[in-house]
Order: sequence, then C-alpha cells, then structure tokens
Amino acid sequence: MDERHAASAADGPEAEHEVDIAIVGGGLVGASLGAALAPLIQREGLSVAVIEAAAVRERAAEPWQPSFDARASAIAQGSARHFADLGLWPAMAEQAAPIRCIHVSERGRFGVTRLRGEELGVEALGHVIPNAWMGRVLHRRLAELPLGWHCPARVAAIDPSPTGYRLRLSDGGRLRARLTVLADGGRSGLKERLGIDSDHRPYDQVALIASVEMSEPHRGVAWERFTAEGPIALLPLRGQAMELIWTHAAGREKRRLALPDGDFLAELQRAFGDRAGRFRRVGSRHAYPLSLVTARETVRPGLAVLGNAAHALHPVAGQGFNLALRGVMDLVAALEAGLGADESPGSSRVLADFEARRAADRHNVVRFSDGLVRLFGIDSALLSHARAAGLVGLNLAGPLRRGLARRAMGLER
Repeated sequence: MDERHAASAADGPEAEHEVDIAIVGGGLVGASLGAALAPLIQREGLSVAVIEAAAVRERAAEPWQPSFDARASAIAQGSARHFADLGLWPAMAEQAAPIRCIHVSERGRFGVTRLRGEELGVEALGHVIPNAWMGRVLHRRLAELPLGWHCPARVAAIDPSPTGYRLRLSDGGRLRARLTVLADGGRSGLKERLGIDSDHRPYDQVALIASVEMSEPHRGVAWERFTAEGPIALLPLRGQAMELIWTHAAGREKRRLALPDGDFLAELQRAFGDRAGRFRRVGSRHAYPLSLVTARETVRPGLAVLGNAAHALHPVAGQGFNLALRGVMDLVAALEAGLGADESPGSSRVLADFEARRAADRHNVVRFSDGLVRLFGIDSALLSHARAAGLVGLNLAGPLRRGLARRAMGLER
C-alpha cells in the first residue's frame, strides 16, 4: 500500500481518531467494501479506516507473476456487474477465466444438467479469478482513497460507546467509529468478545483444494460432479488449468494429501471420470474443514457483520463470496440512503434497512447450499435414481434450467 495509508500511530498512542466507518478486515470482503464506499468518501466526505492483521506484501507497482498454485474464486455474473459499477472490472478481467457452461452430474448415473450462458444471452455465467489478483486490484483502488490504513494491526479491544464503538489497535491507534464493520472472516474472535453467537452445523467434511492441469482445453466449462465420496468441482482458470475442490469425509483427505502427484492424479481420475479429459499435473494441495456457520446477529447499533463472519457456506454451490459481495453493496445502499436522511452510519434505522435488504437473499442462499449438500450426501440407491431423474428433468425443462442459471449468476435472489 502507499505509505500515506500506513498505520497512523505517528499521531501518538493516546490520540483517538473519530471516523464514520471502521472496517475490521482488509481481505476480499473488507477491501470490496472500502472500494464500494469510494463515491460516499469523495462526495459526502465519509471518513473510513481499514484494519488488516496480515501485512500486505505485494506492491501494486510490481509486475504480476501468476502462480499455478494460487487459489481462485468463482465470481458470478451479478458480482462482475457490481465490480463494473465500481470501475474495477476491466482490471479484474485481465486475469479472469470465463465460465461459459456449468455441467452438473452424478458419477455412475445418466442424469446431467447443463447451464449455458447463451441461453440467457450472455457470454459467460461467471468468471474465475485468482484471489491474489482480486486483492491486488482492490488494494490498488484503496491506495487511491483517503483512508486511514492500519496494517498490520489487530483490534486489541473493542467497546461500545454512546455513538458507536471505540477500538484500540495493536499498532497503537485508537478509533471512535460511528459504524464498525466486522469483515475479518470470523477468525479474530471479535464476534465472540462482543457476545455474538453463531450456529454451527458441521458437515464432517474437508475440502481438498488444488490447481490441476488438463490434457485438453476446458472451453470455459465448470464441472460439478457428485460422487459416492463427495462432490468434486472443477473451475476453469486461464490456459488449461482448473481449480479443484474435492470434498472428503473428515479424515479421509489426509492420505491423499500425502500421495505422490502421480498417485493422486490417478485417484482423482478414477473418482471424477474422463468427461473433462485427463489430469496431467497437480499443484500444492490444501485442506479446509467444512461447516455451515451463521451468525445469530448481523447488526447492532453501530455494528454490522459481513462475509464469512456472518455466514460461512459449503463451497459446493460456489456462492460464498458472491453472497458476501451482495451484502457489501446492500450495506453501501443503506448507508447512502441514511446519509440522505441525515442518519448516522451506525444508526438503528440504517442498519435495519441493511438487514431488511439482506435477510431473504441470505436465507435463500444458505438453504439452497445446505440442501444441495444434504441431498447429494445421502447414500441411497433409490434416492440416487431420483436425483438422476431430477437432473435429466431439469436439463429438459428450459424455464427451470434458466431460472437456476440466473440464480447461479447472482441475477435473482
């Protein structure tokens, strides 16, 4: 980041800075919020501080060096439009791979559903972008804004005040914020310290994630393949690489993490089949435990919770970041409406407006994602035949298929 946005402890450890909004977390969700607030910062003079615990290692001026092992995210068409509205999509698109078709099937069954962009008159249903590139583009935008940037820094203490929250930071900074937004992924423990409970529904599953190289061009097809062991997703990347998300029963991933590359690829080939071609190369493998986590509160006077801190989903439907980004845009819309009515950013009215905008979308996506996991996680011959028939029926029913495609694109809530 630009030096002028470095942590501002130079003003003295006892100095308390008053800001309209303090964003806790400068990752993809927090940085997206900062970028989305740009018009209000520039037009309304909104004061914003960002607190990020991890050091930002990569400077925007350095040449981009894409890594085969870089993790990536699926960006729905609706999310791409949000980034376009923020003026960020041209830069995002430089490293994006389009999803032109989503192919859904169950291993060993004939049922198949294909969702194609051309059915909805669009070139792509979505895009897959390396997380590091998205972060680079977002942080480059933040560096252009007059933000208070505290990095690396953590929130050492947070206490309610009559006008919002007071934050004491590990870099010596002190903030008094009218609105504090928790966008830290829920890893900091701030929710718990504030007494915000979450509902946890463990899936007893682990996602094994890696980049794989295919023997032939993927042509923009994203694969969702349900197997007896768990779903396997393949997302198109640039070139002939794909992002692999392979779900395992908890504990069973350990052996595959330790396999030599050749043996791992052979087992992946047997599990997935030959529909996408041959798997020729695999990058570093990482494992992440899966569960459904939903915060019981997402707003309080002076406080909002966004992203994985509010809802952590199974990756099977690829909706986690897209849901979070819609939350970002809804919060900004509520803030803009509130400022027009002379409301404080952290007022109960502004946050009730935000929650009203979010509730139905959040409920529908959580229910859809969780239901998909449970439907294809039941090992039953009878249900397996029913699932296959359902996939065939969905593929034949154009309006239903198009409705599912619009939901996958983030164009319907």
